[in-house]
Amino acid sequence: MYESILYEVSDGICRITLNRPQVYNALSSGLIREITEAIGQVAADPAIRVVVLTGAGDKAFCSGADLKDGMAGASEGGLSLGKSLREGYNPMILAIRNLPKPVIARVNGVAAGAGCSLALACDAIVTANEAYFSQIFINIGLMPDAGATFFLPRLVGSLKAFELCSTGRRVYGPEALSLGLVSQSVPAEQLDAAVAELAGAYASAPTKAIGLMKKVLNQSLYSTLEAMLEQEADNQEILGHSADAMEGIGSFLMKRKPNFKGK
Repeated sequence: MYESILYEVSDGICRITLNRPQVYNALSSGLIREITEAIGQVAADPAIRVVVLTGAGDKAFCSGADLKDGMAGASEGGLSLGKSLREGYNPMILAIRNLPKPVIARVNGVAAGAGCSLALACDAIVTANEAYFSQIFINIGLMPDAGATFFLPRLVGSLKAFELCSTGRRVYGPEALSLGLVSQSVPAEQLDAAVAELAGAYASAPTKAIGLMKKVLNQSLYSTLEAMLEQEADNQEILGHSADAMEGIGSFLMKRKPNFKGK
């Protein structure tokens, strides 16, 4: 079904693997399109409760844009990049952010440029200590894109975001954790276990609640307290009638572990 990604589903967990290890999983137009389509497939499948997004091989999560692929649109006047962002990268990032299910980035190696942005668009990031993040755009005379200018200041603050964007320096797992850039940083040999534990927890969580939580938290980034209070009331009303809420409250009162179905 897909040429540039691997799409696997097991026990409520969908694993999407960028499968271009020969070019460090660089983002070609085809790969971008397939990631977006795969996220849409996840959205339509009620059996999927969580997504793990990762890269093939042990060297890269995603090294950013495939410049050879991008050079196809070059002319004497330069590259027309706005169109590729509006038609490719931006829909991919929005698909991840708008998916009403958690997305975990399993960062197994370099996450550079738009590959770093792709990781930052996820809801949780688990990285190997040896992996690194880099806003490498400055090295080729460009500025961060694919949502990096939105995510970075909110995660690390404006001063640190400017430093990372304007220098393109590498931020390895432990520093990324200290900056609040990632959720967990573990030795490479523990990466799979850490991701599996987190994905398993989400796969058995109340998915509908997580989806609405994600939506409201997204809105809080550019909203007011009054608006968020109203959003909380609206969405809590929806969840109050969900099967998982009934199960959660009932299990609490009965002092037993809840069995959430994601509904």
